[in-house]
Amino acid sequence: MTVSLFPFAAMSSSPSIHPRDVLLGAQGAAGMLPVCDHYCGVEDRMRKSLQLQQELMQEHGTCVFDVTLDCEDGAPVGHESEHAAMVVEIARAAAPDARVAVRVHPVDHPAFAEDVSVLVGALPERWCHVMIPKVESVQDVERAVKQVDAAGGVSLPLHVLLESPLAVHHAFAIAAHPRVQSISFGLMDFVSAHGGAIPGEAMGVEGQFSHPLVVQAKLQIATACHAHGKTPSHCVVTEFRDAAAISRAAQMAARQFGYTRMWSIHPGQIRPILAAFAPTDAEMEMASEIILAAARADWAPISHKGTLHDRASYRYYWQVLERAHATGKLLPQDVRGYFA
Repeated sequence: MTVSLFPFAAMSSSPSIHPRDVLLGAQGAAGMLPVCDHYCGVEDRMRKSLQLQQELMQEHGTCVFDVTLDCEDGAPVGHESEHAAMVVEIARAAAPDARVAVRVHPVDHPAFAEDVSVLVGALPERWCHVMIPKVESVQDVERAVKQVDAAGGVSLPLHVLLESPLAVHHAFAIAAHPRVQSISFGLMDFVSAHGGAIPGEAMGVEGQFSHPLVVQAKLQIATACHAHGKTPSHCVVTEFRDAAAISRAAQMAARQFGYTRMWSIHPGQIRPILAAFAPTDAEMEMASEIILAAARADWAPISHKGTLHDRASYRYYWQVLERAHATGKLLPQDVRGYFA
């Protein structure tokens, strides 16, 4: 049973006020991104990934994963220009509603400027974001912004990849930058950056959740992102043929480490990531009941099944519904209008 604690004001509800406008401050700055970011660097896999994105969009009614075309590790050494040109043609042929991103070389790589000139200059409105790897500082972000803007991408969000102890140390300052929309953690480079001080098993699906330095880095990035309303994106699981491993890792990232997005490097990882980041049916039902009751009470405090709720908890339950929508779950009928 739901009861308003302010009964005389409770029935005047304002349906025109959207929960996001009432409840989200800093946490609404970046908006809700798809919970899966799928990387591919080979032409055939790029095309198949974009096709799969369309198929799952039809299945779920929303885009449930981004496709990031890789011009860093995906580009053959010495053939960076040809690879970038090929990526432009693939992105140009993508469906109009596709969410396509691109990863360029780091800002100190000889191919960085040409990457941005070719990729952003050719299709500034096509990309949903540009991923900048190996960011060490705010100065690296500023350098990337200057290059992207010069190529015509003045409205393009940047996603950045932190891959070293120094980068993690600067996570809060990087997250505060207005063009940074999301921060990802580069697990394998982070481990190798310690000169053998972290054992190799820390790059595996079990070790990455138990080694203290890796755990500390993941939590630092997640906290920095949440402090500034940005999206923390969890690292890859290299055991890509082990469905149980990707499920365990995604559940840990979502439930224990505060991540709201995760990388995929194989199509078989996408659905387990979606399932792990999605709320349960029971969570959705409770969230729906509380948000609807809160709206009827004009967002004043209510009692729901004997528990007090106000805007602090409303914010949480609204985010449950946003996450359900982002993962393609079928929302309870009464709240679907919020996502129309």
